[in-house]
Amino acid sequence: MKKLVLTGAAGRLGGVLREPLAKMADQLVTTDIQDTVGSELLPNETYIKADLSMYDEIAKVIEGADMVVHFGAIGDEAPFNAILQANIIGAYNVWEAAYQNGVKRVVYASSVHAVGMHHKNDGIGLDAPHRPDTYYGLAKCFAEDLGSLYWDKRGVESVHMRIFSCANVTNARALGTWLSYDDLIHMTQRAIDTPSVGFTIVYGLSNNDRAMVDNSKAAFLGYKPKDNAEQFAEQILASEPTADPQDKAQQCLGGPFATVELGNSGVAHLNLDETK
Repeated sequence: MKKLVLTGAAGRLGGVLREPLAKMADQLVTTDIQDTVGSELLPNETYIKADLSMYDEIAKVIEGADMVVHFGAIGDEAPFNAILQANIIGAYNVWEAAYQNGVKRVVYASSVHAVGMHHKNDGIGLDAPHRPDTYYGLAKCFAEDLGSLYWDKRGVESVHMRIFSCANVTNARALGTWLSYDDLIHMTQRAIDTPSVGFTIVYGLSNNDRAMVDNSKAAFLGYKPKDNAEQFAEQILASEPTADPQDKAQQCLGGPFATVELGNSGVAHLNLDETK
C-alpha cells in the first residue's frame, strides 16, 4: 500500500500497532486528539492531530489512503453524549470519509461489549445478535452495522475485530478473554492483507483453552492466534475467590460492564494491568 491510516495512535493499542503497520505501507499516517503521538515518529510515519467528531478534520487525514485502521474512540463506558461524539459520530465520519476518498477497507477495533450481555456458557458464534452491555457497547453495535451498510450500499469493505481483554492476565475471566499483543498484531495484519473480506466480524481472542465464543466462521482471514492464557491459570485460580453463579459480571461475556450503571466506567472494575 502507498498510504495506511491509523486512528487512535496515541492510545495503548494504537501504540502497539504503529511499528508493524508502518512495515505494510510506504506511508503510515497516524492520528489522535492528542497533541503528539507520545513517542518518536517512525521514518515513514506522519502524525496529524484530529478530532474524530469533526468530519473535515478526519477527511483530510484519510484523503488518498488505501485503508484505514480505526482504533480511535473513548475506550470505556462514559456518559452518552461523550460516546455519541467520539464513538458514534466519529465512526460515521471515518466510514463516510473512507467512501468519499475511495478507500478500499476499514479495519475496526470493535469489542466484546457489542455482545456483552450474552452468557459466556452460550458458546455464541459470529452470527449471534447484538446484545450490548453499555453505551460503549451500543456504539460498537452501531459501527458494525455501519460497516455492513457501507459494504452493502457503497462497496467499502470492513473487518470488525471484537477485542476482548488485550492486557496482561490478572483475573479468572481473562483466562478465556485474553488477547496478547502479538496476536492483536497478527489479527490486524490478516484483516489488512486478506484479499477480499466484504463485511466480516472476528473475535479478538488468543488461542485460549477457556475461550467462550466460536470464531470458526472467520477462518478465511487466516487468523491463527498462538498465545494461550492457560499458562497463567494455576497462579490466577489459586488467588481468585469462588465464583458467584448469580453475578452477571461473572455470567456474561462483558464481565463488569454487564453490571455497571450506564455511563459509569467498566474498566475501573477490571483490575487491568496495561503494561506492555
